[in-house]
Amino acid sequence: MRYRRMPIEIESPEQVGYANIRCNLTESSVSDMRLADLNLDLGPLVLAYSDHLGKPELRQLLVAGITGFTAQDVLVTASAAAALFIIATSLLDQDSHLVVVRPNYATNLETPRAIGCAIDFLDLEFEAGFRFDLERLESLVRPETRLISITTPHNPTGQTLSTAELQAVVALAERRDCHLLVDETYREMNFAGPTPLAASLSPRCISVASMSKAYGLPGIRIGWIITRDPALQEIFLAAKEQIFICNSIIDEQIAWQVLSRKAEILPPILERNRRAFETVKAWMGQQEDIEWVEPSGGVVCFPRLRPGVDVETFYRVLNSKYGTFVGPGHWFERDRRYMRLGYGWPSASELAEGLTNISLTLNETKE
Repeated sequence: MRYRRMPIEIESPEQVGYANIRCNLTESSVSDMRLADLNLDLGPLVLAYSDHLGKPELRQLLVAGITGFTAQDVLVTASAAAALFIIATSLLDQDSHLVVVRPNYATNLETPRAIGCAIDFLDLEFEAGFRFDLERLESLVRPETRLISITTPHNPTGQTLSTAELQAVVALAERRDCHLLVDETYREMNFAGPTPLAASLSPRCISVASMSKAYGLPGIRIGWIITRDPALQEIFLAAKEQIFICNSIIDEQIAWQVLSRKAEILPPILERNRRAFETVKAWMGQQEDIEWVEPSGGVVCFPRLRPGVDVETFYRVLNSKYGTFVGPGHWFERDRRYMRLGYGWPSASELAEGLTNISLTLNETKE
């Protein structure tokens, strides 16, 4: 394994320092929850090792209502990032091949690179509306392809696959005898309603998600892997045990109590996100120097600066003069004319101020 630090982590708000940012439009999650607001009961917990698969009641909640699934089909991990690492290191080696959608969350790209496997990228292009091209995907699959890796709703573009499109990718993975990883941590934030859990469509499918994005709980580091393939799940469990044995029992208890109140907690989050999206949509309709492909899910979009704006001066002025930050395109191996704009995390007033600051900066940095 050859590790290198990723720009998205080096330049993240937690590394820059939240106190140094006035308007934070970089985040890919909803607003962070405060422990005091959740009214949790953690007093009776014994701070011991926990079930290596994860808290049974939590695992059962994660597949509740999904026909044919039990808690044994779920492996709880220390975040979705840990889940992605486990899957990549379990399935890929220097003799295997990966096809992965790009742009993408950096871990989905960097961990396979560190492993040294062959990689082909299914690049999503602005001019094509960041459309997922199934024919292009199939052309990239080789006999040695072990894994196809996709994300829906997609980070950073906010685009989603329909159920029919997802089923078509599943059929491709089955036909070509490889596994399909679906990073679906925003599944409940699809504007048209959630698509089926990918793992429910085939034993070849692996679903990954977390409590970080839709629930605003990145601080508890809880994610999960769901698959109907027990032999594969056993390998993932072995990897987890060798990396961190089990999860924090406190984190699992918080996740379980929050998901037990999902019907109470999630709808206000979704409504707040809807209002934030409408704010961004209205703002985009008034801009001449920035363009976008309107997202259909999640909490982020991936607009780009039009020609005529000095890109480097834009970021310098936006950051230093206005204290406003977005995720520049190089975080996702794209030109810096692109930016990830997160609208789910900031308050309504911070979002409005941040968007105004972007407009002011655009006016000040035309070439």
